[in-house]
Amino acid sequence: MHKALKFYGIITSIGVLIVLLQGATVTKTDSGEGCGATWPLCFGEVIPTSPEIETIIEYSHRIVAGLVGIMILILAMWSWKKLSHIREARLFAMLAFILIVFQGLLGAGAVVFGQSHAILALHFGISAMSLASVVILTILAFEDNPKGIRIAPKVTKGFKYYVFFVLSYCYAVIYSGAYVKHTEATLACSGFPQCNGMWFPGLEGPIGSHYFHRVVGMLLFAFLVILMIWTIAKYRQHLVLLWSSILSVLLVLLQIISGVSVVFTQNSLTVGLMHALIVSLLFTTLSYMMLILTREKSIK
Repeated sequence: MHKALKFYGIITSIGVLIVLLQGATVTKTDSGEGCGATWPLCFGEVIPTSPEIETIIEYSHRIVAGLVGIMILILAMWSWKKLSHIREARLFAMLAFILIVFQGLLGAGAVVFGQSHAILALHFGISAMSLASVVILTILAFEDNPKGIRIAPKVTKGFKYYVFFVLSYCYAVIYSGAYVKHTEATLACSGFPQCNGMWFPGLEGPIGSHYFHRVVGMLLFAFLVILMIWTIAKYRQHLVLLWSSILSVLLVLLQIISGVSVVFTQNSLTVGLMHALIVSLLFTTLSYMMLILTREKSIK
């Protein structure tokens, strides 16, 4: 069923990943003002003449983001029509639409009016949420089948609440990382695990922002290990839960490794992009895990 929708969902998911990486590239290369304070054109031109590298990076991001935005809107409407019998499909279709519109307005506002670092950090967080909503819509298309069987494991309320907590906490970690990037505090701490030769350098200024992100990142690892152990101990018969919890731990390990590598490679572009990609995939995994826990009917 839904072969065309499945294929289109996969292509759209890849498109969102590309936009996410482009956005991270814009931030890391400080190309946000590559087109000055003009939007949607670049310095009033459809095709900038003699563009600098910053202009190319920023304007290509705008073009691809616009095209992928249209793709997301099509996916949302298509999913609403074909998967209307699935409660989650209607919810995530609306969410995908709202997120892409808000993301576009936030990006345009940052260019034209300028915004604080705290607001700019939301841009990446919304990108992660947008990726999760598009991927979940695609998964729902794959899940839909004539037999009407859905993945809906029965767990305790405590387990559900804990997964929701970890998902929310993961978003907070994403936001703190984006804030570090936008305040140019990525290299404020040299070395690891110590920060500039100190175990606790304080929580003020760029060094404080960087150190705080390290701490909350390590706590996320601990929370996910607890989630995995809990799942293995109580719900290993539910394979989706089991592998989602294991995948989450693997992803957060890769996230930590990439984060440490950012410090020792002096914020290498490739490593930095991997850091942004991995945490977005982690958030998507936890979002799907939370989704199936909200369902009522369990597979027999």
